[in-house]
Amino acid sequence: MGRSRRKKYEQFISLSKPSDGSTILDVGVADKEYSPVDNYLEKTYPYPNRITTLSIHPLEEFRKRYPHIKTVTYKGGTFPFRDKEFSIVYSNAVIEHVGGFAQQVDFVREINRCGYSFYFTTPAREAPIEMHTNYPLIHWLPKKAFDQFLKSRGKGWATGNYMNLLRKKDIVNIMKKARVKEFKVFTQRIGPFPLHYAVWGRCPE
Repeated sequence: MGRSRRKKYEQFISLSKPSDGSTILDVGVADKEYSPVDNYLEKTYPYPNRITTLSIHPLEEFRKRYPHIKTVTYKGGTFPFRDKEFSIVYSNAVIEHVGGFAQQVDFVREINRCGYSFYFTTPAREAPIEMHTNYPLIHWLPKKAFDQFLKSRGKGWATGNYMNLLRKKDIVNIMKKARVKEFKVFTQRIGPFPLHYAVWGRCPE
């Protein structure tokens, strides 16, 4: 996981080219950290005072851990920011949790609206291991069967709108529906399988 987070961060920096004056919106940070690489951007970026975070959670622990970073909470849906308020919008492994296709399209519209460019990542549905539950192959089942299996194993928290994993073609369809004209989808692999997708896009000035 540490290697993967580092690669994502390096790719984000390479594509977005932030400066010391760039403002970054990080959508979907973790309040409780379960590994040393959670909230990797906040731990690594050299100008943390230029970061604003957005979450549906109170972020009480996050605020204590990162007192120099501005936090904003909201109830979901439209982001509470002006058009192009940020230089860059960043989001790591959040889009699969916002709901179904329509909600994912709305999420992309918002990250595109609020920044001049954006970068987000999501686990690949084609990966052999489901990243959140660590079960192999079950996420290749139809959604109903996937949810039933997880409920039978006491992992009902990972069902319903909590998780809607994406393939590359799903991401492309979302981007087109959100009317993002300029974007690239990058694939991080494990052997022959896609592991994560990273998406960079921008709105022409």
